[in-house]
Amino acid sequence: MFATKPILVGERVTLRPVGPEHVEGLLELVTDAEVRRLTGSRAGVGREPATMWYVTRADHAERLDLAICHEDEYVGEIVINELDADNLSCNLRIALIGSRVFGKGFGTEALRLVLGHVFSTTPLNRVSLGVYDFNERARHVYEKVGFVVEGVLRDALLWEGEWHDEIVMSVLRREWVTTKSEIGASKLQ
Repeated sequence: MFATKPILVGERVTLRPVGPEHVEGLLELVTDAEVRRLTGSRAGVGREPATMWYVTRADHAERLDLAICHEDEYVGEIVINELDADNLSCNLRIALIGSRVFGKGFGTEALRLVLGHVFSTTPLNRVSLGVYDFNERARHVYEKVGFVVEGVLRDALLWEGEWHDEIVMSVLRREWVTTKSEIGASKLQ
């Protein structure tokens, strides 16, 4: 379903298939303390595994890994994964490189571009994600682009001695198509 890796162009960001040229950005992303907290990520990654990861993403037709770039600088990644072709659903995850790029609209535009691509080029019906209860900024963005809260995974994350819930959200094709006419403004290269 994702054998072809697109370049998606918006006003603020361009989404490009990840590759070895993005490894430095990935390393910055996965070592940023705030990003790790927001994503619940504990394990670090070295340069060699990060390089191998990004080099091999193009080989996977069941997922789509895109670098979020602003003026040719890597500012994060957005990924479609956990494809369930039988039920026409998938998972989405997104992470920006750190606080220096938060609040600039990069994540909002990346989400709109990817959702527009998914719902206009695939038969997928449902895109879901999880967000921790303390990440209000992300939850606000997800709701702004059309995600709806479905439920809560209670005490899903133990972070620095405190339990946090994971909020499960999704957007359905019919919701996206009827409320997101602005996707026509994005360009596909």
